[in-house]
Amino acid sequence: MTAAPSTDAENANPAGDNGTPRLNRRVRHWLAGTGIAALAAVLGITLAVRGGAAPACAAPPAGNTVHKGTASFYDAGRSGGTCSFPGPPADRLYVALGASQYAGAAACGSYLDVSGPKGTVRVMVMDQCGGCGPSKIDLSDEAFARIADRAQGIAQVTYRAVVDPPLDGGLTFRLKGGASQWWFAVQVGNHGNPLRSVEAQGSSGGFRKAARQVDNYWTIEDGIGPGPYRIRVTDVYGHRTTATNIRMVARQVQRTTASLASPPPSSPPTSAPSPTIAPSPTPAESTAPPATVEALAGAAPLDRPRC
Repeated sequence: MTAAPSTDAENANPAGDNGTPRLNRRVRHWLAGTGIAALAAVLGITLAVRGGAAPACAAPPAGNTVHKGTASFYDAGRSGGTCSFPGPPADRLYVALGASQYAGAAACGSYLDVSGPKGTVRVMVMDQCGGCGPSKIDLSDEAFARIADRAQGIAQVTYRAVVDPPLDGGLTFRLKGGASQWWFAVQVGNHGNPLRSVEAQGSSGGFRKAARQVDNYWTIEDGIGPGPYRIRVTDVYGHRTTATNIRMVARQVQRTTASLASPPPSSPPTSAPSPTIAPSPTPAESTAPPATVEALAGAAPLDRPRC
């Protein structure tokens, strides 16, 4: 039996003023919905890019993996880059990574050894390169000149993470402008390896986990009181340390002796250990003496997501 043609006015296609049939209402609604969805998708991508959100499967270089790619160069001036450091490192040897390796600031403060036609240079991750894909990095002028001729503009390179790089001094902490007892925001510096987590404890209560932000600050939205604070830092290799007496002093670098460096291997015991000596915790954790506050100055294997 043949179905009767629909007479629903909603499905009718009356001609327009120029004689061209108008789209029916259902089709118009479908197109409008599709357009809105497409627009929302575009806006979502745009907002994610503008907001610095890390793309899926993002992770900083870590471990012994060797990456192959290309390098260009730029000059950040006196800026500390998207990592929000007070300024570039004193030797001006730094690098900007693409979004997938910048990984929402997870790479900030770590180091890479970059090799090119002329040699190898060690650089600190300080910035995100907006135009860099997964295999492209952007070196400082000074760093590029050490591995290639600047006249080339772009050079073929290999690079890898530096595990436990030697550093001068211990961890540094810098409270963000606007931080208070009601909103905690701290930047950790001079750590060398990529960080996995930051936890903070106020004058009362236990440690609370801070959330990493794309500007390289770690925040606890409802705050943990006026301080002083204990801050526990863990890197991607499991090294952990705790700094004490970090004060609520915004925009100033607080230097400590807390370090994430691996302890030197112990020599074999000459006699059996005493049964009263407890084994070291895993991961090893050290507690540093109180921090000192200095005036603002120049800057001093990740669990990869399953895609």
